[in-house]
Amino acid sequence: MTRGGRAGATDPVDDATLALLLEVAGTPKPGNVDRRRDLADLRFEAFLGGAVGARPGLELAAEAGANAGDPPGVGDAFERAVAGMADRAGTNTQFGCLLLLVPLVRAAADPERELSREGVDAVCRSTTVDDAVAFYRAFEHVDVAVDDPPPGADDLDVRRGSDAEPAVREREIPLRDVLALSPDPGDPETMEDRVPDRNAQEWTEGFPRTFRAAEWILTDEGPLADRAARAFLGLLAAEPDTLVASTLDAETAREASGRARAILESDAGDPSGPVGDVSGVDADAVHGGDLKAAESLAEAFVAEGINPGTTADLTCAALFVALRRGAEVAP
Repeated sequence: MTRGGRAGATDPVDDATLALLLEVAGTPKPGNVDRRRDLADLRFEAFLGGAVGARPGLELAAEAGANAGDPPGVGDAFERAVAGMADRAGTNTQFGCLLLLVPLVRAAADPERELSREGVDAVCRSTTVDDAVAFYRAFEHVDVAVDDPPPGADDLDVRRGSDAEPAVREREIPLRDVLALSPDPGDPETMEDRVPDRNAQEWTEGFPRTFRAAEWILTDEGPLADRAARAFLGLLAAEPDTLVASTLDAETAREASGRARAILESDAGDPSGPVGDVSGVDADAVHGGDLKAAESLAEAFVAEGINPGTTADLTCAALFVALRRGAEVAP
């Protein structure tokens, strides 16, 4: 159901906050915290607190989009959102969600842009060196699982936090270019096996996963939280999850995607791996995703320590786009 033709009529900050809440409320999202299950070190209510705490940063993102002159930058908005999240949740609950939401909110709030792949890509391409410095500072508020930087970029390792500022300024590297360092799938010469950083890919590719999954949500039926859970399965079936690869290994990440794909394609036997690209996931398969079967997978993933957190980030971003385009929580 949509807002009776009033798509985008609400405040983008309200929709971003609601997207954060709906993402964690969607269940089952195999391996993730949801309204029915906690993880050993992370509880459902921490995500509710993180969503509330992030709001001042999201408001800053909307201000950067709506005001002329010299508004706050995307990087400052992101750091503020992460700091508020960490203060209220007491831990890292939605770092990746906020990395995606901040440019989306800015695009939605900017009267000279629109919430489209082109609009958000323009926001990302307009980022500055100061945005990059603020992005590095955000890593001082929380612990974030990340891979090692590519060769020759040790001085730009995000784990250095604000200590990386001299290198960022010396190289004059804006935020989008920092994120462009991350999606590298591996070194073909050494055959290093890496799963690309999906959130960084969104920033550099114009958010294809976000807008594709938003279409799944908009054309699905039933409660938004259930639609979000099915979209999560679709995204996981499409590509291996970055966080799973970072915390476990690439092979486990691919196997996890294959298990999600098997739920979506239950009549096709037991698929051996992910689809390979989000555009290859059929919307009808997503809409027919068996959430009862996903419950069993959720229990298995929790027991095995498989936590597809990057897929949850993408689901949150997709929920925001869907809300801006008319999806609503009313029955």
